[in-house]
Amino acid sequence: MGGIRTAVQYQAQLRNLLPSGPAWDPERVPELDAVLVSISQELSRLDARAVDLQNEMDPAGVSELVPDWERVMNLPDPCLGQKPLFDDRRLAVRRRLLAVGSQTIGYFVEIARTQGYPNASVTELRAPRMGRSRFGKGHFGSWQAQFMWTLNTGGRQFIGRRFGASYWGERFGVNPGSALECLIHRSAPAHTRVHINYD
Repeated sequence: MGGIRTAVQYQAQLRNLLPSGPAWDPERVPELDAVLVSISQELSRLDARAVDLQNEMDPAGVSELVPDWERVMNLPDPCLGQKPLFDDRRLAVRRRLLAVGSQTIGYFVEIARTQGYPNASVTELRAPRMGRSRFGKGHFGSWQAQFMWTLNTGGRQFIGRRFGASYWGERFGVNPGSALECLIHRSAPAHTRVHINYD
């Protein structure tokens, strides 16, 4: 698509498409120009809406059709709370479409980063085994420790609702890690146990 045509461009195009003759001369029939202006404004509006529809078909540019995308993708995500912000809902649509899932450390660190913890890391625990254990190299515990791991958030949440940086309607006083805990526990392998260290 070459871009959105303006009403002036449509008016010039319509004027060029008029048949020849005195009945179609804008100087002799001034009402004709008023009709062309009205039609060109509507054509320009429709052109812009067609481009909007193209953007709405891709979740990266979705805005108006967020509720429809949510219905198709089983959203809003319960992890985001009862009334997530619109930007969070739009981001959830993009993530749900592009999410692949994984059981790697990097995947869970990325979940924490998307929730506003840029310095997140994971500590894995191991059960001590003869011949594979070295002092000072690992975190040890009981036999069950091999199924436990810790997500370290690396400090406070990078984003958050606070005075002077939030807008009317945002809620204060909620646990900022509740969405993180929900997402991590939901995605964690079933045989593991996750601890979240908020430092």
